[in-house]
Amino acid sequence: MKFQFKIQSFQTEAAESVVRVFAGQPNRGMSKYRLDLGRRKAQTVEHKDEQSGLFGETEEEKCKRITDKYHNTSNALTAEETDILEASYRNADVELTAQELLQNIRAVQTDNNLKYSTELAVGLGAVSLDIEMETGTGKTYCYIKTMFELHKTYGWSKFIVVVPSIAIREGVKKTFEITQEHFMELYGLKARFFVYNSSNLHQLDEFSQSSGINVMIINTQAFNTTMNEEKNVEGRSGNETARIIYSKRDEFGSRRPIDVIKANRPIVILDEPQKMGGAATQNALKSNFNPLFSLNYSATHRTSHNLVYVLDALDAFKKKLVKKIEVKGFELKNLNGTNRYIYLAAIIIDRKMPPRARLEVEVKRSSGIKREMRTLVVGDSLYTVSNELEEYRGITVTEVDPIRSMVTFSNGDSLATGEASGNVNEDDIRRIQMRETIASHFDKEEKLFEQGIKCLSLFFIDEVAKYRQYGKDGEEILGEYGRIFEAEYTAALNERLTLFPSDYQAYLKRIEASETHRGYFSIDNKGRAVNSAVKRGSDFSDDISAYDLILKNKERLLSFDEPTRFIFSHSALREGWDNPNVFQICTLKHSDNATAKRQEVGRGLRLCVNCSGERQDVDACGEALVHGVNVLTVVASESYAGFVADLQREIKSDLYERPTKASVDYFTGKNVRIGADTHTITAAEATAIYNYLIRNDYVDDNGVFTDVYHDAAETGSFAPLKPELAPLEEDIHKLAQAIFDPSVLEDLIGNGHETKVKDNPLNDNWKDFKELWDRINKKYAYTVEFDSTELIGKSITAINSELHVASLTYTLTKGEQTGTEFNVERTETKRLGRVQGGFAEYDLIGKIAEGTTLTRRTTTSILTGISRDKLWLFLENPEEFVTKVSGIINRQKASVVVEHITYAPSAEEPYSQDIFNMSRTSDEYAKAFKAKHAVQDYVFTDGTASDNVERRFAEDLDTADEVIVYAKLPRGPRGFYIPTPVGNYSPDWAISFKKDSVKHIFFIAETKGSMKSTQFGEMTRTDEIEKAKIACAKKLFNEISTIGVKYHDVDSYDSLLKLINTL
Repeated sequence: MKFQFKIQSFQTEAAESVVRVFAGQPNRGMSKYRLDLGRRKAQTVEHKDEQSGLFGETEEEKCKRITDKYHNTSNALTAEETDILEASYRNADVELTAQELLQNIRAVQTDNNLKYSTELAVGLGAVSLDIEMETGTGKTYCYIKTMFELHKTYGWSKFIVVVPSIAIREGVKKTFEITQEHFMELYGLKARFFVYNSSNLHQLDEFSQSSGINVMIINTQAFNTTMNEEKNVEGRSGNETARIIYSKRDEFGSRRPIDVIKANRPIVILDEPQKMGGAATQNALKSNFNPLFSLNYSATHRTSHNLVYVLDALDAFKKKLVKKIEVKGFELKNLNGTNRYIYLAAIIIDRKMPPRARLEVEVKRSSGIKREMRTLVVGDSLYTVSNELEEYRGITVTEVDPIRSMVTFSNGDSLATGEASGNVNEDDIRRIQMRETIASHFDKEEKLFEQGIKCLSLFFIDEVAKYRQYGKDGEEILGEYGRIFEAEYTAALNERLTLFPSDYQAYLKRIEASETHRGYFSIDNKGRAVNSAVKRGSDFSDDISAYDLILKNKERLLSFDEPTRFIFSHSALREGWDNPNVFQICTLKHSDNATAKRQEVGRGLRLCVNCSGERQDVDACGEALVHGVNVLTVVASESYAGFVADLQREIKSDLYERPTKASVDYFTGKNVRIGADTHTITAAEATAIYNYLIRNDYVDDNGVFTDVYHDAAETGSFAPLKPELAPLEEDIHKLAQAIFDPSVLEDLIGNGHETKVKDNPLNDNWKDFKELWDRINKKYAYTVEFDSTELIGKSITAINSELHVASLTYTLTKGEQTGTEFNVERTETKRLGRVQGGFAEYDLIGKIAEGTTLTRRTTTSILTGISRDKLWLFLENPEEFVTKVSGIINRQKASVVVEHITYAPSAEEPYSQDIFNMSRTSDEYAKAFKAKHAVQDYVFTDGTASDNVERRFAEDLDTADEVIVYAKLPRGPRGFYIPTPVGNYSPDWAISFKKDSVKHIFFIAETKGSMKSTQFGEMTRTDEIEKAKIACAKKLFNEISTIGVKYHDVDSYDSLLKLINTL
């Protein structure tokens, strides 16, 4: 399995934000200098100089051979070899003034809606830039991409990535390895990267001698034994490895490694700078590494520099770039009526039975009193099910409430799901945590298995001995946690195994309980697992043996051939766990540290991948399903309310500072883009924007956003703006959604104990739906016959008139010096012309042909027909050029092909009715619409407001006398869709009416507002493309098809009734 990577707009924006800070910097390539080779070691044996170039060698191989000859033989170097060996390359100096850098920073901050910097922050080199990115969004990928962009634009190629721990260092190295081919495809070159190793110092010579992109990855432990250069000398006590970098080494030609490093003027990238010791570390890096400038990447900056890009926890969640979080808490509650143990594990709902409570109680057996699970309904007696234990006498179940996830007893006491009462000790809590983790795992796994996604669960423990012990002869023995896990796993598995064979059941049966869990720990010199050593002042381990094991197994764990699904690891190793398919995290310890809680949750935030390595994001799953598939369950050892309050407080404290209310003042003066131009919102426009929000009930009287706005944002169904504001629509809503809304924090973290609809099968209404289903379940293929000349002509005209690619700009500052003061007379922002040098080979025709599904010949005709000045915009920003040109061509194609498209049934098998229960995992019962006339008992609609368009439509369908049966059609790649030339289209509803009640008794409907614009491949869908999809569906059902089914888009059930008789 190989991870698949693709261009994502937010990562491109982050990289461009850094690149634009240096607009106006000339690309001078690399500055050449002569490398000090150091003193040559005396050799006693002469080696014959072999003819290594007989079959040809690369420049890098030649340099390596000559280096080896110099340091390891006494053979004389030729003049040519000396020139080659001494020729080295460093980053060219930053030629912009401080004032020019600050002006560029402010321009970037304006575009990114960030607070202005008043001055250049004191940092490393010419400028220190902060890039804030939430855990799980790919910040390592992002700064690697930034390296390539800086090299392409300005020629800089020497980079040092500084990390605070071995865990992060090994993770960074792994990311460089798995993204090599991806960046090679994008930029036409590879980055040479290595981990600094004091026993292999000649890698520093290769770092200096290479003119391509070179990256050294170093952890602070390799150079910060005291961070004081004068004290790091031979003969002093301390970390020998760290001292090496500052001392003259015989094996390195009597040179100091730090001098070779600083000669390159490297760009220093600090990964998690808040963990690197503050000002002392920064000062040491500045004096010892001589950086050109520095970039700081973190989700939680503690020291502020010049901030140029923010993607915080709120942004990441709203853009669905990370998993949704749900928490299963545990709380001990004292009941008045009994001291006997009761634990409410879950509330079960079933279409054929009333709600049931799954309770663990104590039961009297001949061998003693045991705790056992019982499923009870209203009226059941705890005294009876416990075999008449006296403590339960008189206690019966009086209410099972699935909405509140609560059970009430006859004595007036109540328990919420996850609460326990009676005699509960530490061991009981750990057993319950493991049981809940296993239950959550099974609840998700079957649906994920059907989609080719491996489900993993991660337990963090404090003592290895609790999971694994060793006998007298060194054999492994299960510890307490291992024994509890296998018992709970076996019990849960037996409950879920059925007599009905399926691929998933076969998968479960072939995995032994002893094989499905595994420990990943530090290893001692006897090969035994041990607690990971933690240095003073840290809560993470730097044991490379453990991280090496974790990372080597990263891809293997994602394969269904690997039986390991449950992982136990020492809590000090949590930084190493960034596997995207961790769906459950359970910390088998209690912690009051809110920061540690957030770090633990961060280990499971990455969006999952399937067994082909494809990220299951909005593009793969669709807007409606991405958070149905990607849910992280955190099983806590404390109450839900306590855990969530700590987590929300920690997240809120790290959020970028935002306004909390909409107002005229907020919008006034904000800069937005209209094409390639920047427009500043006037006071009059700001007033009109605020009135628009008020008029549509998007904000209340205090300027706080309402559920009506949230629902419109969720479904993309915003009310139209006035014509004069229409060009600003996208940016207006971006500004609106940048305002802090506390309710989003509540949406960010759900209650894992809420009653779930775990199964939503087809019901008895299916027999009435089957006739309609047999008409629409065929798969179709389309053909389009049209004159490509028409598309070529329209595309050329549209590109020439619409294409704008953001140009790099730079600021000229003119002034004069008076005494010691420098007075600025004026500043002038100018456009940077064609970027010179560093041009990566790019298959321009292939990329656009791929994005538009046109032939290379047609694509070539379009590109050769556009004006030269538009074509040369490619050099300024290749990615943006390809994206925008593809979008323009697709919009033109959409308008052309609809007129000429025709459909015919394909040779593929029809859709199976199984798709109705395959697309989503369990959903919250409280958000379900309990239907009477749908083909499933529960209908889940898009949007968050209780009265959103889809919810109202479903309620009206369910109560309408003329409707016999209806279905919410499943979306996504595994759902029901119609192919179109501009992407697959999934309509919302299929409806069967009573005969003679309406003109057309079989109908497919699209509820307006549910086709939210999302990323489509590498282009953004526009209204034209959405309209084209709807037009294709209309053509299929209303003109071409003879199956007697009609289609239309509507905004309510009333409008459907008015429309249906006119078709």
